[in-house]
Amino acid sequence: MEFTVKSGNPEKQRTACLVLGVYESRRLTPPAEQFDSACGGYLGNLLRRGDLEGKPGQSLLLFNVPEALCERVLLVGCGREREIDDRRLRQILTHTATALNDIGATEATVYLTDLAVKGRDLGWKIRQTIEAVEEALYRFDALKSKKDMPRRPLRRIILSVPGRRELPGAEQAVRESAAIAAGVKFAKDLGNMPPNLCTPTWLAEQAQALAGEFPTLHVQILEEAELEQMGMHALLAVSRGSAQPAKLIRLDYRQGPAKQKPHILVGKGVTFDTGGISLKPGEGMDEMKFDMCGAASVLGTFRAFAELQLPLNVTGLIPAVENMPGGRATRPGDIVTSLSGQTVEILNTDAEGRLILCDTLTYAERDEPAAVIDIATLTGACIIALGRHPHGLFSNHPPLTHALQTAAQAAGDRVWELPLWDDYQEALDSNFADMANIASNRDGGAIIAACFLARFAKKFHWAHLDIAGTAWKTGKAKGATGRPVPLLTQYLLDRVAEADRDDDRAAH
Repeated sequence: MEFTVKSGNPEKQRTACLVLGVYESRRLTPPAEQFDSACGGYLGNLLRRGDLEGKPGQSLLLFNVPEALCERVLLVGCGREREIDDRRLRQILTHTATALNDIGATEATVYLTDLAVKGRDLGWKIRQTIEAVEEALYRFDALKSKKDMPRRPLRRIILSVPGRRELPGAEQAVRESAAIAAGVKFAKDLGNMPPNLCTPTWLAEQAQALAGEFPTLHVQILEEAELEQMGMHALLAVSRGSAQPAKLIRLDYRQGPAKQKPHILVGKGVTFDTGGISLKPGEGMDEMKFDMCGAASVLGTFRAFAELQLPLNVTGLIPAVENMPGGRATRPGDIVTSLSGQTVEILNTDAEGRLILCDTLTYAERDEPAAVIDIATLTGACIIALGRHPHGLFSNHPPLTHALQTAAQAAGDRVWELPLWDDYQEALDSNFADMANIASNRDGGAIIAACFLARFAKKFHWAHLDIAGTAWKTGKAKGATGRPVPLLTQYLLDRVAEADRDDDRAAH
């Protein structure tokens, strides 16, 4: 999809489809009013007849509008003007994208960026439009023998801006949004792949292919023998029952100052999770192919910021394993020594994500990071606590928490902070090892998991995003969401802006 921005009056647009908004109670938005005046009140007459109320989810396609230069006009219901917030705008934009794709217009000029959303500027609305359009039009049909392609797919969208002064900022918003949308699509495609194809080896190959596309990326794949030699026995405990060898995928991007400490993104890459010997119930187990969505989000974020050529130093670490039962599989009651030297009694082999992450967090110490963020479909308990709307956020550093909350607010990719109090740590006590990998009861499961990881993140600023409820959708709309690529990319964009401000202060 191609996105561009343009300033100009709606009645002067020669386009396949002009998109205009209508508020509830049949009131035209200002661009629609301007168009209506130039066309002799044609739209107003239609609305007075009751053809469209302007409620959210409604639309009306018009042909041969008198005096109009465009081929078609799509009127889109926007609801009550004062009730348009972040969520309502996304609903309006999603409905618009679906309607445009259905009518067979190959291009459209959209006058919805003028809708007022409290606290949101033009750049934000452009970004939401692009992300909503890409989301609505996304299909994963790579493995279908017959592709369900529209006869004339939508290929180009032109977004209106008030005037020429706004064009540079709007063009930058388009550039950032298109890169984020490409990253989200990449993460979705990875997450939606079936587990017989998406193995740890295949995931490593995708990282290498990404590096082939972007020369600023360097990829290193650490194999099982090297992980064994290093002492990553917690990670290797998870892959023991599988015929698929574990990998530690490392991506390096060094476009910042040589002395700048890297930001490290750690993505859980369990390409399929049976639960191991602590076998999961069969119902819904197919969705455990999504247990590598943390890894997918890291790769998607790397695609986004590499495309934007951000002047930063970033490292990605992806522990990739398959968790299977088998003759060599780790048993409940086994004790392993992690890379940190701390011993772990594995009471449940289905609490495997924290085992691969703990060794990876210890490995991250050697880079002396500015901050480490791990992203993991870690606990069903997080879904119980927060549902499927925000990511669970845990951190040992309040400024990092605040930075992620700020980025989440800007990106519309929400988080909610949960506590990491020491009160919870005693739940991990073990009679036989330094710690157990689960508590003796189910209380605060998402917090207990984060407390486990915190024991391996004491030497750096660290945040943990539990995306178990947000990484994929179930039911009819089943599929990966590509979250939190928008949040992570915005976090990195904010770090660039922060460095620029620091440079300006130093110069003065």
